[in-house]
Amino acid sequence: MEFDSLLSFLQQLKQHNTKEWFDDHKKQYQQLRLQWLDFVAETIMAMSVQWPSIAKLEPKDCVFRINRDIRFSSDKSPYKTNFGMSLNPGGKKAPFCGYYLHIEPDNCFIAGGAYLPEPAFLAAIRQEIDYQFNQFTRIVKHPAFTKQFGKISGEALKRPPKGYDADNPAIEYLKLKTFIAQKALSSVDLYHPKMTQNMVQSFAVLKPLVDFLQAPLSEIKK
Repeated sequence: MEFDSLLSFLQQLKQHNTKEWFDDHKKQYQQLRLQWLDFVAETIMAMSVQWPSIAKLEPKDCVFRINRDIRFSSDKSPYKTNFGMSLNPGGKKAPFCGYYLHIEPDNCFIAGGAYLPEPAFLAAIRQEIDYQFNQFTRIVKHPAFTKQFGKISGEALKRPPKGYDADNPAIEYLKLKTFIAQKALSSVDLYHPKMTQNMVQSFAVLKPLVDFLQAPLSEIKK
């Protein structure tokens, strides 16, 4: 993937976020999108050994439209200024936990976890953390995890969720509405000759967290 060309295009799009400019540069966008799909396919292949459920994904099901939904937004810019890749067993629209790569000028990162899960799934995650807090703590306090990702972050409630006391040892996690671990990517990371392999290795560090968060969903679907 030619990340320098992609970032240059996104930077220009950020400065000229209009339909007229985009139409004039649509051929360049289409070429970059094809490169991106090839990169997604390469990533899926690299992950297939440890993640058999991801091996069957189609790249087109893991990427996002460049058009923004501006119906309810005060920002009427028509286009996103990033490329994203979402990897989970059902593709980007499935209600599963997974892995994410975000490419944007001055804001490149990888991440994993559960982003704004539906209410039933969120309640199940909270219950799992409450019941299995020792196991959860071992995951998020593991040296390999904290070295790369620090801690889980996400939008949180100001007060304890219904059914949980303020003195619950897990209360700061139980308040969360999103459970994401994120790691910034520097230019050195991005242009490293083994960028894909390094990213997959980081995803492997995230895997225990993703698996833990995912487990309650299978119980909901029974």
